[in-house]
Amino acid sequence: MKFIVKTQMDMEAVAGNYIKEILPDAKVTIAPEGYPGIVIVESDNEKALEKILEVPEVEKVYPVLIEVPATLEDIKGAAEEIVKYIKEGESFAVRTKKRGKRDFSSVDVNVVLGARIKDLTNAEVNLSYPDKVVQVEIIGDKAYISVIPGEEYLKWKKYPKDKPDCRKLFKKLTIVQMPYWGDYKTARAFGEKIGRAAQAFEVKELIIAPKEKMNAYELMAFIRGVKEGQESRYQIQKEAYPWEVEKVPVSVWDLYQVIRDKRRSRRLIIITDPKGPTLNEVKDKLAKDMYYAKEVVVFIGSREGIPVGLFRFADYVVDLAPYMTFATEHGIPATLVALWTIYEEELRRRGEISDKED
Repeated sequence: MKFIVKTQMDMEAVAGNYIKEILPDAKVTIAPEGYPGIVIVESDNEKALEKILEVPEVEKVYPVLIEVPATLEDIKGAAEEIVKYIKEGESFAVRTKKRGKRDFSSVDVNVVLGARIKDLTNAEVNLSYPDKVVQVEIIGDKAYISVIPGEEYLKWKKYPKDKPDCRKLFKKLTIVQMPYWGDYKTARAFGEKIGRAAQAFEVKELIIAPKEKMNAYELMAFIRGVKEGQESRYQIQKEAYPWEVEKVPVSVWDLYQVIRDKRRSRRLIIITDPKGPTLNEVKDKLAKDMYYAKEVVVFIGSREGIPVGLFRFADYVVDLAPYMTFATEHGIPATLVALWTIYEEELRRRGEISDKED
């Protein structure tokens, strides 16, 4: 049987040589037609698939069920054989990776082959979460076709349907960040890290909140850094995410006025500080309160912590890591990951998240 083995770019030789060691009788073709990241393995060993997967450099393995010339008509004709692997009532999707110049595109293969399979089986097409995936790998003048269970194909996907979406929490979470001050270069560098972190989590708002009068130019340098960090992360998100990403609103507000304004109905105020109880001590009640809150407002210090006087006005003062003090740039990521962890537990308790993926 043949297998299409995929690796990281330029790791195909390493993977191929290890496969040769564990399957000495196999025919192993590294970078066929000169295409990196691909190894073709042909072996009669019944445990070939299992052995190939023992190689860490191997990322995906597609057992080849059908091999045809790489023409649109021949690939379409393979549908007669493909349908033997799709049961009645199952949904399917066709995925094609085309290498080299052809007079047709990968989309053409998906459409033509998909339509033919549907005609023969009356199976439903499900591009997001199919029961079976028909994988077409075109290498040189050959098309190698595999039929893979949908759950296996989607196993390491970023956005499977059963995975909870942390944006449920972060879209209602406002970060109140005390600015970092000092020389301009340092302030700007810290601002860049904070801007990047706030945008990465797609929070509702980032409020930069000095607690007292401060040097305007130091604040300007910090805010410039925030803007640069946010923009760099935003550009990456636009390219990487399948959904529309918005820039996090950024404002400047006096720290004391923020806490005065946010003390309203269904606003939950959290201050992160080593003087508070540990997260584990309050997690159940905190998670429940976050669930019902219209807005969750998190105060994070900088070179100095949040003033103790504000503790009286907070719903929670939480120590995230006892006997440790976070670096300024780690405040947002550490806090939000911790809050999401307990929030997810609350969603599971309420039955809003299935434990199917566990």
